Amino acid sequence: MTSIQDHPLRYELSNELHARPFPVVQAPSRAAYLALKPAENAAGRDRAADFAHLLALLDRFAATHPKPGATHYFGQIGRHWLKWESHTEFVTYTIFGDGLADRPFDAETFAVFPTDWLDAAPGVRMTSALIRIEAQGEGDSTIAEKLVKWFVAESVAVSRVLDDQLIVASDFRIDPAGHMRMVVFARKDTGDRRIGRVVQRLCEIETYKTMSMLGLARARSLGAQMAAIDGQLRQVVADMCGPISDPAETLQSLLTISAELENIGAETSFRFGATGAYETIVNQRIDVLREERFGGRQTMAEFMMRRFDPAMRTVKSTQDRLDAMTARAARAAELLRTRVDVERSAQNQELLASMDQRADTQLRLQRTVEGLSVVAISYYAVSLALYLLGPLEYQLGISKAVLAAVTTPVVVGLVWYMVRRIRKRLE
Repeated sequence: MTSIQDHPLRYELSNELHARPFPVVQAPSRAAYLALKPAENAAGRDRAADFAHLLALLDRFAATHPKPGATHYFGQIGRHWLKWESHTEFVTYTIFGDGLADRPFDAETFAVFPTDWLDAAPGVRMTSALIRIEAQGEGDSTIAEKLVKWFVAESVAVSRVLDDQLIVASDFRIDPAGHMRMVVFARKDTGDRRIGRVVQRLCEIETYKTMSMLGLARARSLGAQMAAIDGQLRQVVADMCGPISDPAETLQSLLTISAELENIGAETSFRFGATGAYETIVNQRIDVLREERFGGRQTMAEFMMRRFDPAMRTVKSTQDRLDAMTARAARAAELLRTRVDVERSAQNQELLASMDQRADTQLRLQRTVEGLSVVAISYYAVSLALYLLGPLEYQLGISKAVLAAVTTPVVVGLVWYMVRRIRKRLE
């Protein structure tokens, strides 16, 4: 049987589709979630430091290590289970434990992450959450009462998901302990894998929401700078409507503005692009939950529509404004170059006309000098001719004046004819 050579990345690409499996979560249980954004330097993100930080946590519990270079891990640490994932810009840690805390959303649940280990994290916390998973043993009224106690009424978003198999809720606010609060109520017949998928979706919604909001902070920080550049650009374009005293100075101003805009674009292209990608992921994660309204309260999709979507539109409008300003600066520079080229063309025409006039003047002077040259050459030629015809004066008795009178017209004619032929040959 003939063997077909596989692409070197065939198995790696295929396995990528099966990487990062969903956790298996039972009800009742609890989870502590942490997302860290590693520090970056000129060489980029140090993934080795992130991996070493994971190993330091595993060593606390004598847990097995993942393969070097792994981007995900799921294993038992003590009495809990740890799910670790490394993404492009952040790493996430989720610890699952059986049973519920005596006090809902007790900060001690997060104590499974050692304090000194958190202090040594190679990055900063982007978000953290306490997740409570309960079985739906009570009716909707009891659940509604719990939501009133646990969350801020103004911000709480709650909905039935996955064909009313579960109820999820959160107010997306940071509590006094520094964590988000999320709760999942699961029916008794809901599978553990389905609960795990919902918990994973909630964590992803929170993480990608937070990461995408970095674009809003960047957009706001650019407001004053872009307004100043926009004013400069409008002034330069307005000045171009009239006569320009110094086109080179105006062009330099436009080049400076274009350089500043290109620099801003280079610094923000990744952040704005990532924000758009994260926004898409947030909306997709909410869509797959298949939300239905619970007790007339707002769903997560409605919460995002009121709070999250305007922030994303601000980022998009800032990016569009930056692109528009860059295009305006480029068009203004092109118009200025066209205007300078037209003015230079007119100057060249004037220069050519002036050169034609000078050439015509030189031609007339040349003809004048040409006539004088005929006279001068004829004068010397007549003198030489008289020396040559001198003996005739004695032999034929012709006076020198008569010889000069006869010789001069002939010599002048010959000289004039010779000069004319030379000029024609040159032309």
